[in-house]
Parts: sequence; C-alpha cells; structure tokens
Amino acid sequence: MTRARPPLPSLLAAALASAAAVASAQPAPQSDAAVATAPPAAPPAAPTPPQTPTAPPPAATAPAPGPVVAAPLAAPDAFTTPARDTGLPPNLWRGTSLPVVRAVLPLLADKPLPGAAGALARRVLATGAQGPDGTGADPALLALRARGLMTQGDPKSAAAILVHAPGLDRSPELARAAAESALLAGDDGRACSLEQGLGAGRDELYWVRLRAYCQAIAGKTSEAQLTFDIAQGQSADAVFARLMGAKLAGAGDPGAASLRNGLDYALSRNLGLDLAKAKPAPAVAAALAQGDPGEPRWDLALLDAATAPAGRAIAAGGGLLTAQDFERLLDAAEVKEPKARAHAQAVALIASAFAEPLAPQGRARLAAVALPEGRAPAGRNLTLDAAAAEGRIGETALLALWTSAEAPTAGLAPADRARIVRALHRVGLDLDSRAFALEGLLAP
Repeated sequence: MTRARPPLPSLLAAALASAAAVASAQPAPQSDAAVATAPPAAPPAAPTPPQTPTAPPPAATAPAPGPVVAAPLAAPDAFTTPARDTGLPPNLWRGTSLPVVRAVLPLLADKPLPGAAGALARRVLATGAQGPDGTGADPALLALRARGLMTQGDPKSAAAILVHAPGLDRSPELARAAAESALLAGDDGRACSLEQGLGAGRDELYWVRLRAYCQAIAGKTSEAQLTFDIAQGQSADAVFARLMGAKLAGAGDPGAASLRNGLDYALSRNLGLDLAKAKPAPAVAAALAQGDPGEPRWDLALLDAATAPAGRAIAAGGGLLTAQDFERLLDAAEVKEPKARAHAQAVALIASAFAEPLAPQGRARLAAVALPEGRAPAGRNLTLDAAAAEGRIGETALLALWTSAEAPTAGLAPADRARIVRALHRVGLDLDSRAFALEGLLAP
C-alpha cells in the first residue's frame, strides 16, 4: 500500500522550527564596542634570571693626617719676663707704639709717681707680656723697665726680672740696673760679681766706683785706693770721697749717711751710719720700706654730701653711677660760688665716665660744664683718645702715665684726669680708672 506524503507546507514549517532551535543553543556574538574596550591578555612572565652576588662597597677610610705644623713661638723680649701676677692680660702691649714706650720709660725710671699713677706704673711694668712689635731683646729697654720698677717703689719686682736677664755682661745699662738692685737688697756679693763679669763699659764712672768698693770690702785696700783715685780723677764727688775715704782708712769721721743710690746706700750701711737721718732717693726709700707695694687707699669719709654717693658707687665697682646721683653732681656744678663750682665741675667731669647713659637734658648740662682744658698737649690727648677707642691697652696706660709724669706737684689738671679716667675705663683698666677717679674726687 502506498504511504501518503505530507503536504509541502508542513515540511517547510518543520525545517524552520528545527533551525531556530539550533540557533538558540549557540552563544550570542560580541558587539564591536565590547571588543574594542576589553584589555588584551597579559603575556606570560619571563623567567627570573639567577642573581649574581655583588661585593659590598669598600669601607670609607680617613685621609692620612698631614704633618703637624707648630706655631712659632715669639722670641723673648724686654717685657716677656713676669715679675709678679698683676691681673693684666697677655695682650697688654698689642698694637702699642714702640716710640711711645721709649719716650715714657725714662720718665718712669727717673720720677716717682704718686697715688693712682704710681700703682698703674708698677702694674704695667711688672706684667709679663709680649712687647710691642720691634722690641726684641733690647737690654736698654729691660734696664729702663727694671729702673722704673725700683723708682716707682717695687724693688722686688725689679729683682725678679733681672735675676735671669740675658746679656748682663754685654750691656752696662742692664748690668748697672742689676747691680743697683743687688746693692739695695743688701747682696754686695752679686753686685761685685756683676762688676767683675762685665765685658763692656768697665771704664764708666759708676763701675770704677763700684770696683773700688768691692775691692775695699774684699780687703784689697791698696787696689781699692788706686781705683778710688782713678774714679775721683774722672769726676770728683765729695760725698763718695768722704764715705770711701773713711772705708779705706778704717778710721775717721765719714759724716752723714748718703742714700742717693744703691752704692751710697751700701757704703753707708757698711760703715754703720744712721740711715734714718738721710733723705733717700725713691728707689732707696722703696728698698728701706721692705714691703710689697700696696694699692692706694681712699678715705671716702672726706667727700662732701653731693659727691659722697658718686664716690661710693665708683669705689664699689661693677656698676654704673645712677642718673639720679649724676644729676646731683651737675646740680652742684651750677652753684654760684666760684671755688665750689670749679670743684664740683671737676667732679662731674671725672665721674661722667661711670655714669649711666644720659638723657638729652643731662647731656646738655654736661656739655655746659665750662672747665678749661688741662696741661697735656693736644696731640697727646688725641693719641690717648685714639688708643682707647682702638683698644691699645699698653699704649693707653703709657700715655696716661706720660701726662701724669709731667703734671706739677699739685697733681693732674681736672680735665686731664677726666680724660685719663675715661680712656683707662674704656680699655678695661677698671681698677686703675677708678683709682684715678677717686683720687680726683678727693682732691682739694
């Protein structure tokens, strides 16, 4: 029997349904936009090569030390040997003019200075410090330094710098200072040893006279007589003649003691004469005192009522004079009585170095103080001001001493003293500036 075929439309519909089923089982294709934004796949990582160990960096090494360079020491000079502790700094002479030193030291060797000036001279001369540029081992300067100490009343300090002084046999000036120092100390043996060892200047009058004395005390009477005759032939001296004549004769009246110098002192002492009846030279007087020179002392009870507060403040040190105390001094400087006004003006000028900074009115009042200039020449005053402004300590001190040495017996003029006080204060010589000030406040 023949099977009947399905109709054609039915077959077409079945085929379409089968295709639709297959299509629904497949994944939907991606759009162009999705493909563009998707990141590419990362490539596989390359294998890590084996690490080769490296050597550590070399340790840092310090550079080889260079050669040690020693700073050259300054050669000793006429000022380097200390006589005692004075409290002054080792740069005392830095920048000081050597010609100023040569001008002032002879003054200090010949004239004793009173009070504050004498104390300053002793401190400066006794200080061990490198001298001014160009000083060198100048025996003449060292001799002047030692003589200055003896004249200003400090023979022990003079002996301290002379005991090991080099070149005593080559410098008559230095050897004479050492011989005088020894005679004043009662050490005749050292003085005679210096005379015997001297290689230059042995025929100078002082040494001929000392040789006669040394021969006489050694019992060489005939030689001493001959040497004495030579000395008198060079320059007759009545005092030396009577003293030495009595020594050589071993009898007779030698007359009164003489204390003009160390040799006269030694002869008079050797002859047993009464030294108290003779007027001693300054160096001899200091030797007879046999004490260390002290700082000057000031009796503040003698100050008047207006000056006393300023005097106490200056004596105390370490602070400034208050404006109120200084105003009192200016008030006193405006009184009508001439003598009182002059004294008060001097006090105000001197004390101004220690006053607090003044107000405009105070400065005007100080400027109106009409005290005349002092006796020091203008050139020295300008040099003193410049030395103080530039911190030249030794030069400031010497210029102050120069003016002091040339002052009359009555003392420094008030204007000179005021300038010295201000200059010393400015370079740090405070003890000395206050001593000069107090001395001025107490002056009549």
